[in-house]
Amino acid sequence: MKIAVVVKQTPDTETKANLGAAGLETNGVKFILNPYDEFAVEEAINVRDKVKGEATVISLGPDRVIDAMRTALAMGCDNAIHVKVSEEDLAKCDSYVVAKGLAEAIKQKGPFDLVFAGKQAIDDDALAVPQMLAAFLDWPRATVVTKLEVNAEAKTAKANRAIEAGAEEVIELQLPAIIAANKGLNTPRYASLPGIMKAKKKPVDVLELSALGTGPQDSKVEMGGFELPPEKQAGKIFKGSAEELAKQIASALRNEAKVL
Repeated sequence: MKIAVVVKQTPDTETKANLGAAGLETNGVKFILNPYDEFAVEEAINVRDKVKGEATVISLGPDRVIDAMRTALAMGCDNAIHVKVSEEDLAKCDSYVVAKGLAEAIKQKGPFDLVFAGKQAIDDDALAVPQMLAAFLDWPRATVVTKLEVNAEAKTAKANRAIEAGAEEVIELQLPAIIAANKGLNTPRYASLPGIMKAKKKPVDVLELSALGTGPQDSKVEMGGFELPPEKQAGKIFKGSAEELAKQIASALRNEAKVL
């Protein structure tokens, strides 16, 4: 069984964001493997080990995304595919272009029986690429998956997925399929030192995004501007009796916050 896991390199949430004309300035930014993708990588490796298959990590972006792929390789993935695009063009690519480019890479380097992804990326929180990827491939998909059972012989998968009000939905899919991992699906392993050393020698195949028939020109979303949220003002402390406090709070809500 050939398994793929698509990952994204995202800014660390502790990184201080600096904005330029094109959006987030990448100089000095610490990038990491998207946390939700760690669950996808772990599940890809677990399934690979059970069915004695092969796990390939795929990522779209500039040269820096190889670091995220090396993390997945150090965790245990067998090889990698880098869909290469410049930093400037990546800033102009929306979820549609990313999904289309990944789909073409999967078609060219497949056939794959199962593709994993994180349910969302922590930078844009779009929750769009796994669904769009399934549409481009014309495959069934299950998102926000918290439990998975794969039957390699029957070529089926049973997925438990989180839905509203704390409920859970169980669906069965015919392979090939897309699985978008949620927190709780597993516990991602730490990359061991031997794994890190081996990752440096594992092959990374490079495909140019432009050669896959898509690029920034296909984006459906155009960014009109970027700005940081306003800094939070210092909190206000009220003192006095219960009656005085009620009057002060009501006055502040009416005259300052203007919510009454």
